[in-house]
Amino acid sequence: MQMKSIEELLNAPYWIMDILPKQVPKDAPGQYFAIEEYFLRERLPEIKQKHVDVILKLNCYRDIVIDDIVNPSPAQIRAILNERYVYILTGDAMILSEPDDTHMTVFNPDAPLLDLLQTIAAGEGLFVWQP
Repeated sequence: MQMKSIEELLNAPYWIMDILPKQVPKDAPGQYFAIEEYFLRERLPEIKQKHVDVILKLNCYRDIVIDDIVNPSPAQIRAILNERYVYILTGDAMILSEPDDTHMTVFNPDAPLLDLLQTIAAGEGLFVWQP
């Protein structure tokens, strides 16, 4: 059972689970915005499937709560993550997923959860980093 409210969690320390290994500096010489647009336009369904797979794998180890439903079915998880903005609660942590984004945000993970998420994300070709 989660102990913290969504509002409290949104103000907690957070990590980013992303297709990039670290935050791109504002003064980076590359073409971040053009590449981000490419990934959003051409690769988003593939990236969202990775997000779904991370949450499904996480749910093998921990209870998750979406919309007050404990451990929704895999099909429900996939549909929700692909359709809308969603808060996924697990203990005192929360994962925020947005349907039109290449990253998810992990709020207030304890060390074991962060380690597990980093391992699962790496298996999906994703990175977990703190801004």
